[in-house]
Amino acid sequence: MTDTPDPSDNSARAIAAAEALGLAHTVTRHGRVRSLEEAAAARGIAPRALVKTLVVRVREGDYRFVMVPGDREFSWPKLRALLGVNRVSMPDADTAQAVTGFERGTITPLGSTTAWPVVMDAGISGEISVGGGGHGVGLTVDADALADVLGAQRADISV
Repeated sequence: MTDTPDPSDNSARAIAAAEALGLAHTVTRHGRVRSLEEAAAARGIAPRALVKTLVVRVREGDYRFVMVPGDREFSWPKLRALLGVNRVSMPDADTAQAVTGFERGTITPLGSTTAWPVVMDAGISGEISVGGGGHGVGLTVDADALADVLGAQRADISV
């Protein structure tokens, strides 16, 4: 094991953002995992309660955070209809990091370098775990409290 910090660990920024927003949270650190199921097990939660956060490009210079339960995928048609656009795309890894400040697999709206609007699936509820800005770092929060502090738009966007 090495004492060299993981260069993708921006958890201090995510945790500071949660604190600045007054969001009650618990930090869990478990190191890198190979799957969502493995991450959920390491955090002691069901896969559904591990919420995935993705960044999507709506148009040049316009992005959204999209949050869905771990056991579901977001629906491209539902998201396009909600946003009133014909096309939504996933930016490449470098662009995703450039517009959020987080590496893929660690993306969270908490502490993002740009406060992009958040779309949260309506099925997300109760105690959830979201990415904490570093591989193997999660923040356990109340879904409604998170939606409130982020000003998230809640909608049925998953399948």
